[in-house]
Amino acid sequence: MKALRNTWYVAAWDFEVEPGRILARRLLDEALILYRDERGGPLAAADRCPHRLAPLSAGRLEGGALRCMYHGLLFDSAGRCIDVPGQEHISPNLKLKTYPVAERDRLIWIWMGDAALADPALIPDAHWLAAPDWRAKPGYIHYDRANYVTIMDNLLDFSHLGFVHENTLGGGRVSAEVKPQIERFEWGLRISRLYSNTPLAPYLKGLAKFDGPVDRWQIYDWRVAGNLLSMDFGSAPAGVGALEGARPPEALVFHTVQALTPETEGSTHYFWAAANGFELDNPTVTEEIHRQTAIAFAEDKFIIQAQQAVIDEHPHERMTGIAADAGLQQGRAILGRLLQAEAEREAAA
Repeated sequence: MKALRNTWYVAAWDFEVEPGRILARRLLDEALILYRDERGGPLAAADRCPHRLAPLSAGRLEGGALRCMYHGLLFDSAGRCIDVPGQEHISPNLKLKTYPVAERDRLIWIWMGDAALADPALIPDAHWLAAPDWRAKPGYIHYDRANYVTIMDNLLDFSHLGFVHENTLGGGRVSAEVKPQIERFEWGLRISRLYSNTPLAPYLKGLAKFDGPVDRWQIYDWRVAGNLLSMDFGSAPAGVGALEGARPPEALVFHTVQALTPETEGSTHYFWAAANGFELDNPTVTEEIHRQTAIAFAEDKFIIQAQQAVIDEHPHERMTGIAADAGLQQGRAILGRLLQAEAEREAAA
């Protein structure tokens, strides 16, 4: 499925775009470069010089300016050519194709549609990644073979937890039997899954400072524009009010942020972090959470890419729905509506 263009996407983690270096990355099937100006602000441009279309990822940075290393043209931070060796007059057509970017919450966001619509106020909240009362270690997965919607389906249907993640995130068959509450908004979905008096998930047993059954919650917002999942989740001893919103000191409280950015129609960038809101002064806890989450997400990648291979082999075969598909079906419906509206707006322009 094609992707929206008039929306913010995660282009990179902040540390990936190092001062003085150029990062090449394909987003929405366009070859781009990401770099920083002389003040450290992020910039994004098409990975091609307007002169002879040489790749600017093979260029170099000179302060905040970008030098093409084919014929030496130099471009300022606004994309204007300011130097052509051996030529005094510079055509205004010698200009880079640039994109609006913003740096927030340790993420670099990019808008690849109509630049006039790029309102930074539309960037989704991801403050858990940088707030002083949370700890998070950035993660990244490259899906070599998966349309972003196939991954989106997985994130909107947690009934798979007890099977794909039987020995990690798991929780057993109850993950498929719990009835989620699904709320629909213009921006996407809020899905709440509450588990009463269940065993602690295997990956948390080394972190919990309590024994016995737990009450477990997963409350997540899925923003279709930008493909971002923001989830409040955790576990607490059963019966202490966690399912009603209580968060006792011994509770294991997390917030995960996961963002899907299409690379091509058949490959996807997956940016993620699982922030912990406890044991803030113990970095080994954050490291262990990151390690365990990475294992679980590798399990997702295995089944999703295997599924995508079958979908690609049988492109005309219809999928047969079950009750657990309610979230992903609503997510697809919202995405379809936004894609249709964008297509109509472009046709009218």
